[in-house]
Amino acid sequence: QVQLVESGGGLVQAGGSLRLSCAVSGRIFSINDMGWYRQAPGKQRELVAVVGSNDSTNYADSVKGRFTISRDNGKNTVYLQMNSLKAEDTAVYYCNADLRVWRWATSRDYWGQGTQVTVSS
Repeated sequence: QVQLVESGGGLVQAGGSLRLSCAVSGRIFSINDMGWYRQAPGKQRELVAVVGSNDSTNYADSVKGRFTISRDNGKNTVYLQMNSLKAEDTAVYYCNADLRVWRWATSRDYWGQGTQVTVSS
């Protein structure tokens, strides 16, 4: 069974920083993309950032220059460093991993339980 466990959320003042972590555990053969999504109240879940197995990255326009995504393949962990936080960054942040559980399996998405990030203005 695959588990994604997030940590690092919390309350921070505008302009501050937070670092989110997400550790993937369980039966894993390989991990493709790893990413972070967020969902604010009354809004749809949106992509924040994604990092590929080759460390290529992609960011939402709203976070470019402020957030940095990275991964540690040895630890099956993805990070999101969030700087210059704004009130509009307030949301539940979800970790995502596209992975295969064995060599011949089809890759599929797995999700964490979410971690709350609240930015006070």
